[in-house]
Amino acid sequence: MYVAVKGGEAAILNSYQLLARQRRGDAALPELSVEQIRQQLKLAVDRVMTEGSVYDSELAALAIKQAAGDLVEAIFLLRTYRSTLPRLGTTCALDTSRMVLDRRISATFKDLPGGQVLGPTYDYTQRLLDFKLLAESPETPSAAAAATTQSGPTPRVVDLLNQEGLIETRPVPPGDPAPTDLTREPLRFPANRATRLQNLARGDEGFLLAMAYSTQRGYSHSHPFVGEVRLGTVAVEIEPEELGFAIDIGDIEITECEMVNQFAGSKSQPPQFTRGYGLAFGHSERKAMAMGLVDRALRADELGEPVESPAQMQEFVLGHSDSLEASGFVQHLKLPHYVDFQSELELVRKMRAAAAHPTTTAEEDAA
Repeated sequence: MYVAVKGGEAAILNSYQLLARQRRGDAALPELSVEQIRQQLKLAVDRVMTEGSVYDSELAALAIKQAAGDLVEAIFLLRTYRSTLPRLGTTCALDTSRMVLDRRISATFKDLPGGQVLGPTYDYTQRLLDFKLLAESPETPSAAAAATTQSGPTPRVVDLLNQEGLIETRPVPPGDPAPTDLTREPLRFPANRATRLQNLARGDEGFLLAMAYSTQRGYSHSHPFVGEVRLGTVAVEIEPEELGFAIDIGDIEITECEMVNQFAGSKSQPPQFTRGYGLAFGHSERKAMAMGLVDRALRADELGEPVESPAQMQEFVLGHSDSLEASGFVQHLKLPHYVDFQSELELVRKMRAAAAHPTTTAEEDAA
């Protein structure tokens, strides 16, 4: 398809050097360290970890530095490195009910067991530029008052609705098969919910945000409420065959979101609330919320709702959500397409000639 380009090796090597110079910036200024990125650009690091499918903040920060802040490129770098890692085992399902909470809010109940925990958030800031940050003061921000923590598991908001049977329950069925691993197997349609959630977790935040926004503007017949958003750390466990029981191998920080949506009911189910679910590494609220909205929209067929909008269509959402596939397909247009364009150019010339001399062309065809 492409014309081979010869003699370009020197130009490519020069391009590498120019890229390194651009990434470094003014050599008179101190170089930005990976640790600085990890500590001070946390939200960018968390996004790269989530969409790169690697929970390692140092590697994510390194990828951001190498990509000069291009998060999609950083995700590409992290995914590429991930493909070289051995698979040592599979963890048990995370028990997020035991999460140690740094933030927990609900938009459905004002007062709830455990209370609202605002935690770190931009929700209540004025969105005005803080010019004090230009001073680069070494002062450390004052410590916030310590929040009261729960000694045990914090009840979920959906449990309050469960007490009246007003929201669907999703018990794990006996013999539930292991979910498809999209890093090893291709995506196939129709995809079950476990596969869809895995795809959405790795999907581009901007794309999911647009899809989620469309559902709120009337394009999927849903009226969502944020049942609960949780930010905190949760234990990761594995169950080695030689032991026969689970052991704790560490903690990870995650954001979890439960969306609550109306459901008019069907012949087999009474009117009730249904759920959309989102989970992402680190502090990634926007991603988790968008994921929860799109997850619920993609359940339309399962719940007997009409599938009429893009956010409800599996092939459209899942087939276009991955930032690496989307970016690669767009950026491949920069590669040589000389032969293709010449054929298009010749076609357009013939069409213009035919339009300019319709009688002559008709006579030539007849002859």
